[in-house]
Amino acid sequence: MKARQIAMGGVFAALAVVLMLLGGLIPIGTYAAPMLASLLLIPLLRELSPGLCVGWYVVVSLLSSLFCPDRETALVFCFLGWYPIFKPRLDRLRPVSRLLCKLLIFNAAVAALYAVLIFLFRLEAVMKEWKETAPALLAGMLLLGNATFLVYDAVLCRLTAVYRARRGR
Repeated sequence: MKARQIAMGGVFAALAVVLMLLGGLIPIGTYAAPMLASLLLIPLLRELSPGLCVGWYVVVSLLSSLFCPDRETALVFCFLGWYPIFKPRLDRLRPVSRLLCKLLIFNAAVAALYAVLIFLFRLEAVMKEWKETAPALLAGMLLLGNATFLVYDAVLCRLTAVYRARRGR
C-alpha cells in the first residue's frame, strides 16, 4: 500500500468526522452531514481498493459514534454511509430492478435505524414524536425520504462521472 493512499484515507476520514460533528449544529444536518460525509467515498473508491473503502467506512462510523453529539446523525451514517461502496453493484441491474432494490435497501436501512434508536437506545423522544404525529404525516415523511434518497443517488452518479472525467479514468 502506498503512503499516498494511507494519507488520502486519513485526511478524508478526518474530514468526514468533522462533517459529522457539524451535523448536530443545524436541524437538517442530521441527514445532510452523513450524506456529505459518504460523498467523500467517491474519490476513495477510484483511488483505493473497495476493501480499504470498507475499512474507511468502519473507522468513520466508529469515530462518529464516539464523538458525534447527535446520536441520530452518527447512526444515519452507520446505517447508510456504506451505500456508495455498494452502489456500483446495484448499477449493473436492469433499470426497474435497480430502482426497486435501491428503494428496498434504503427503506430497510431506515427501518433498522429507527428500530435501533427506539428499542436499543430507548430514545423516548422519537417514540413520543411518532405517537403525536399523524400516520399520514409519517407516510409523507417516508415518501420525502425516498425522494431525497433518489436525488442523493443521482448526485452520486453525477459526481462520480465528474471525478472520472477530471482524473482521466
